[in-house]
Amino acid sequence: MIQYIQLRLSPKEAGEKTLLEKAIIKALKINASEANDWRIVKRSIDARKRNVIVNLTVRVATGKDHEIAAQLRPVDFLKVHDDAPRVIIVGAGPAGLFAALECVRKGLRPIVLERGASVGDRRLDLAEISRKKEINPLSNYCFGEGGAGAYSDGKLYTRSKKRGNVEEVLQILVQHGAKEEILIDAHPHIGSDRLPDVIRNIRETILRCGGEVKFHTQVKSLLEKDGIVTGVETADGERIEGDAVILAIGHSAHDTVRSLHAEGLKMEAKGIAMGVRLEHPQSLIDKLQYHSGSGRGKYLPAAEYNYVTQVDGRGVYSFCMCPGGVIVPAGSGKGELVVNGMSASARAGEKANSGMVVEIRPGDFPEYAEYGDLEILQLQEDLERKFFEASGNSINAPAQRMKDFTDGKTSTSLPPTTYAPGIHSADFNRLFPPFISWRLREGFKDFGRKCPGFLTNDAILVGLESRTSSPVRIPRDKDTLEHIDIKGLYPAGEGAGYAGGIVSAAIDGMRCADSVSYQLSEGNDEAV
Repeated sequence: MIQYIQLRLSPKEAGEKTLLEKAIIKALKINASEANDWRIVKRSIDARKRNVIVNLTVRVATGKDHEIAAQLRPVDFLKVHDDAPRVIIVGAGPAGLFAALECVRKGLRPIVLERGASVGDRRLDLAEISRKKEINPLSNYCFGEGGAGAYSDGKLYTRSKKRGNVEEVLQILVQHGAKEEILIDAHPHIGSDRLPDVIRNIRETILRCGGEVKFHTQVKSLLEKDGIVTGVETADGERIEGDAVILAIGHSAHDTVRSLHAEGLKMEAKGIAMGVRLEHPQSLIDKLQYHSGSGRGKYLPAAEYNYVTQVDGRGVYSFCMCPGGVIVPAGSGKGELVVNGMSASARAGEKANSGMVVEIRPGDFPEYAEYGDLEILQLQEDLERKFFEASGNSINAPAQRMKDFTDGKTSTSLPPTTYAPGIHSADFNRLFPPFISWRLREGFKDFGRKCPGFLTNDAILVGLESRTSSPVRIPRDKDTLEHIDIKGLYPAGEGAGYAGGIVSAAIDGMRCADSVSYQLSEGNDEAV
């Protein structure tokens, strides 16, 4: 007999196998010998009260059932036919890679074009950024195999369950090398140290099944005839033809957006959020979140937090929280200063960081109305240039102690930081327009009231955090997912304005590939 039980245990009971087994036996009211096998299938931490609780869902085999089936259910990826329809996929981030995998499953041949380097070569380019303090415009924390998500902790939590199968995305990640814990944990993550291997394995699956992956191949324009896309042209002048194009360019391909917009591709301004990276000692976050002067102890992971408030009609919230992580230079071009956060799978670093950002909507800055569809993109770029210039035309980032910022004081000293290119003291009240700085100050004060000790000068702000999402949306038909003007073109993922993280982007890429398969089948019953 297979039974599911719900347990609420102390961290020690959940963390020690013998104590956990006792809790299982007690909950089932059976003898120890009657439990043939058991497996944790869901796990979450409830730290709302002083006594932290670990919630577990456990599957137990008793009686005639002697073994619990593995969580992993591998997906079959078979080689596509040589004459299969060709689907060009622009971008090798989560949306692009999962679109390619779904194309393979549907019998389509994916041709993935990535402007940046392979995930292995990309690692070397990232090391050079901190060493030389210069950004390679084609291979950086935003561009390259795996996209921006490859180096941002590998967080897999999403609220997009209604738009696709989250479990399927997680299963495919585990099949390609991620730990099975991501199938269990309420807030799963892979870690930026492990994710590159998973990405490499996904590429190998695409190649083994007959797809193609081309690096250092930047798409400049679309090829179309009579309102139907026929392929793409690269920056090198190569024309690549296909039966459909999935546009998964990511949230930072501003040059591609500008190029396509100039050619007449319909798009519209979309709201984003901008602010800073906020860095605390991880030990302080552990004490605050777990309500314990001794911190997280032996059995609990590095603590996370999630804060949100409203200030004069705009959201102020934490974003992409990285326990035990580091702050990294996340610009994608010369002359701009952008930061982001990431953490390894163990989350064992001494610092915790998160984006702390203010919601910005089209029309919030009337002086940018002249830029039309690109108003938010232009605002974003102008602030990134302003921060770069304020730093002496370098990526040595502005920083300020947290309470000094809310008190309107320039910090006379700064604590150590994980941001490798270095920091210098600056006043974010002067760097930001009042629309952002005032709301950020009020948001911090509210978070400090909700969690006494959070608003502290032991924490520092590092800026600019500006790449939270795409500043444009490329409109598409809600049923076919095709661009509203061009048949056969499928805007996908974060860059098109339809996702907000690894899993939601992967889901959207898969949905677009499904739609491609359906549309090609409708046009030619023998196509798929």
